[in-house]
Amino acid sequence: MSGNIKLKEEQYKDAVTEIQNYFENEKDESIGILQARLLLDFFMEEIAPKVYNMAIADMQKFLYDKIDDLYEFER
Repeated sequence: MSGNIKLKEEQYKDAVTEIQNYFENEKDESIGILQARLLLDFFMEEIAPKVYNMAIADMQKFLYDKIDDLYEFER
């Protein structure tokens, strides 16, 4: 999968706000919208595809296990 995971506009704005809130509440630092957006863009490009692929692999294993369970009933 390429690094092209996209958020809807409202989700993106909410995520930027959450990043700003995190820095304010957890780090006692204020960061601007641009800094929060750049951080979010970095995570969306570099981290999100890896997490997405891990989630897909987990779901595939889950489904394969369930299919194997169904075949066990046939035997």
